[in-house]
Amino acid sequence: MNLRFLPEHRENALLALDLAQKESAHLGYSYRTLFAQPVNVAWVERLAENQEMAEKVEAFMSRFGRLQDHIGERLVPRFAALLGEAPKSMLDTLIYAEKMGWIQSAEEFFSARKLRNLLVHEYMSDAVLFLESLLAAKEAAEMLFGVVDAISSEAQSIGLA
Repeated sequence: MNLRFLPEHRENALLALDLAQKESAHLGYSYRTLFAQPVNVAWVERLAENQEMAEKVEAFMSRFGRLQDHIGERLVPRFAALLGEAPKSMLDTLIYAEKMGWIQSAEEFFSARKLRNLLVHEYMSDAVLFLESLLAAKEAAEMLFGVVDAISSEAQSIGLA
């Protein structure tokens, strides 16, 4: 018998992956539309008057946080369980994901969680800090896309789908 995953965890893992792929696509849309133009301090300062762009920022921030939460709280833990691992904490889960090559760095993932808080609390009160946070979130979003892609590849390689 050549067991590549625990079948009792298959459905939950597939559901989590499907949702992650959808959330990733939504974040990707926000990412592309938000960063289609140059984002700088002057652009941030004009957000208060530009409702359309402010809405794009809000959508990006919301989708960024939702995908990040889903990856850390559902996708990675369910794939860990699928492969016979039972991490007990978020840190254990992220260390396992790093070991599996699904994320580059558990520390980087935690840093992205802090970014989300900065984006929400510094929103338009400090243009420079907000810009720095937004540009860092752009890079972190790329990391999140990579996690979803890596776990999708894992699912294919073990014949999950």
